[in-house]
Amino acid sequence: MPTVDIDPDELRELTGHADKGDEALKDDLFNLGLEFEGESEDGGFELEFAPDRLDRLSVEGIARSLRYQYGDDRGVYVPSTNDAEWTIEVDGTPEERPYVTGAVVRGLDLDEDSLDSLIQLQEKLHATMGRKRAKGAIGVHDLTMLKGGSASSGDQTEAERDDARVSSGEGAEKSIRYTGIDPEGEEFVPLEGDAAMTPAEVLSEHHIGVEYADLVAGLDTVPAIYDSVGLFSFPPVINGKRTEVTADSRDLFIEMTGTDQWTIDHMLNIVCYALDARGGRVEEVNVEYADDAPGEYSGRSFVRPDLQTKTKTVAHDRIETILGVELDERDVADLAERSGLDASRADPDGNEEIEAYEIEIPPYRVDALHPIDVIDDLGRAYGFNTLEPRYPDVSTVGGRHDRSKLERATRDVLVGLGFEDLLNFYMISEAHNYERLNVSQDSDVVGGGEAVTIQEPYSEDYTMLRSWALPSIMLVLENNTHRSYPQDLAEIGLAAEVDESTNTNVAEHRTVAAAVARHDASYEDAKARLQAIAANFDKELTTPPTEHPTFIDGRTAAVELDGEAVGVIGEVHPEVLVEHDLEVPVAAFEFRLDALE
Repeated sequence: MPTVDIDPDELRELTGHADKGDEALKDDLFNLGLEFEGESEDGGFELEFAPDRLDRLSVEGIARSLRYQYGDDRGVYVPSTNDAEWTIEVDGTPEERPYVTGAVVRGLDLDEDSLDSLIQLQEKLHATMGRKRAKGAIGVHDLTMLKGGSASSGDQTEAERDDARVSSGEGAEKSIRYTGIDPEGEEFVPLEGDAAMTPAEVLSEHHIGVEYADLVAGLDTVPAIYDSVGLFSFPPVINGKRTEVTADSRDLFIEMTGTDQWTIDHMLNIVCYALDARGGRVEEVNVEYADDAPGEYSGRSFVRPDLQTKTKTVAHDRIETILGVELDERDVADLAERSGLDASRADPDGNEEIEAYEIEIPPYRVDALHPIDVIDDLGRAYGFNTLEPRYPDVSTVGGRHDRSKLERATRDVLVGLGFEDLLNFYMISEAHNYERLNVSQDSDVVGGGEAVTIQEPYSEDYTMLRSWALPSIMLVLENNTHRSYPQDLAEIGLAAEVDESTNTNVAEHRTVAAAVARHDASYEDAKARLQAIAANFDKELTTPPTEHPTFIDGRTAAVELDGEAVGVIGEVHPEVLVEHDLEVPVAAFEFRLDALE
């Protein structure tokens, strides 16, 4: 889970509760769903938070939530904005990164603490919503160092640039330009640098450029942002030193580029709310896409930030059913306001007999996607700790499911055979699931088959449901090379693949996987343990020779229980071992759990 570091004294100052002790503050934070993980080196709080509440990635966002919890603030708050003086002109951008958004924030009184908080918020948004800058990247600039007027680019002459600088005087339109340039073209001085470099040189020589070079690898032109002076930002890699923000900066220009307009617009909202809490005055920015700009917004113009609220309709009886308490209309309105929301009576589908509410949601809330998210907020405002437990109104008695009994019995046998029981994530990347084990999706071997992919993955490490469990075990072995051997690991878990014959188009099954890693691991070691498992469940085991790309030819067999092929066993191929940085042999097997029924 993500963590965020905050200064408790700064949190007390922002909430207006200077008398709150550390322990009381920790309790209040826990009631918000923020768990205290320990103290940082400088005595700050390290807090673990649910990744859905990205507005709490900064001390300003946490303080806002606490003020609602304390009752100091109520209802939806939307910052007022000044009219736009600046425009972002968009043309010629790389098709792979076509979108941009921005805002101006004036009148800030920054110090080192507030600047550190802004930097941390920027980094955490990059890691979460921004998908390590791949989906969205943030640039924050000192506005006083930007020169308005017609934004220049590398193909302008020096005379044209001089004219642009002159035209940027009082009353002239102020604009910057988001475009694409040759990586070997214009030079600029990057952050933490002293000499001018081209984007290509930044990617090969600057430590930040090297870290994020893969984001623009293979692009014919790379993203670039210009003002009338020249290049000042190379998104999503690094900003220029000319516009570097310091504690002395008072007016900021915030630009965000990415592959999805919705994502960067909502990242911008979170940053604007954080700076508004610091006393900044948000100013709009015009975003103008050229007619031939790539992406779905070519020829269109926007005013950003987009601080419009959204609404969700929630039925009264559903609130009471889920929370298990009786509430009247005033109670619901009160809980909504104490959650930073607003509630008004709704008339769903014109049916006046259905009691429901129209819940207004502020623009910094990117997590409120469903009515259940709203009810969760109402429950927290009510106080989950104050809910009284009660027995469900059913006549049945709970018991362990047959599949659960089988899992437990199988797990007991595996542990008895000396295996360490694992609990891995069921989501994995395509490379880990297939390529690193020499398996292809179109093969009919164990672990092959079409993957169930995630349309909008949270991380590039978790893009699909795994089709078998052995890749997860190999990853554990890879991460445990610093530990002593033998390492005998096993897991019982979920595997899935696309199957159009099912009503969900997804076929899921429980799988048993195990691996023996030691200096003398062999096929016989794995088979001996497999035989013991089969004997415990009174199953007849046969292992006819077979081929599987993960295992060594001639040291691989199919697993057949009572005459049915249900898995594979063998010695892992040296190519797979080298791919996982393993220096000892590994013998492994995997089969379907339901074969033991």
